[in-house]
Amino acid sequence: MPNNYPHPLLAREGWPFIAIALAVALVINGAAGFGWALPFWLLFIFVVQFFRDPPRPIPQGAKDVLSPADGRIVAIEPVRDPYLDRDSVKISVFMNVFNVHSNRSPVDGEVVARWYNAGRFVNAALDKASVENERNALHLRTRDGHNVTCVQVAGLIARRILCYVEAGASLARGQRYGFIRFGSRVDVYLPPGSRARVTIGDKVSASSTILAELP
Repeated sequence: MPNNYPHPLLAREGWPFIAIALAVALVINGAAGFGWALPFWLLFIFVVQFFRDPPRPIPQGAKDVLSPADGRIVAIEPVRDPYLDRDSVKISVFMNVFNVHSNRSPVDGEVVARWYNAGRFVNAALDKASVENERNALHLRTRDGHNVTCVQVAGLIARRILCYVEAGASLARGQRYGFIRFGSRVDVYLPPGSRARVTIGDKVSASSTILAELP
C-alpha cells in the first residue's frame, strides 16, 4: 500500500490522469493556440485539484474517531450495522468532485475483516447508497477492543473504489488506506454510546476533523 505521510501532494492514483490531461493540453496549445486549448487547460486544472492529497494534522485523543474522508456530513443516526449485525451509531460523509478523495483510517486498530459488495451507482448523497451501491467495508478493532466499521461507497460518477489493506493489517489513525475516484461517500458505524462531535451539514476534513468519541 502507499506509504503514510510524508507523501506527494498529488495522489499517486491521479498521476496517469494528470499526465494525460497535461499532454493533451500541451499538444492542442502547440497545434492550434491557447484559445482552442483553453478548455483542455481547465480540464487539466480540474484533474489536478481532484487528485490533490495534502497532509493534515492528526488529533491523538484516545477515544477520538477521525473523519475518514473530506466532505459534508449527511447522516448521523442509530442503525443496525449490516456488517457486524449490531446496534450502532452511523455517521456518513459525502464527497463531491471538489473534495480530496483519499480515505484515511478513523482510528488506531487492526483490520479484522474486509468485505466487497458489487452494486449500483446511485447518488452517494442518498441514504439508499449505503446498501445499494458498490462498496468496500473494513472491520477495525481498536486497542481498547471497540469495533468500528468503515465503508467506502461508490457514487453516481465514481466507478472505482481502491483499498490497499486486508485482514490482519494494522492501521494508525489518519493513515491513508484507500481512494475513491470522483463523487462518493464513506459510512462509519460506531459502537452504541459513541458521541457525535459533528452535526448534519458540517464540512469535515479527513484525519483532522473529530467525528465522534468512543464510549
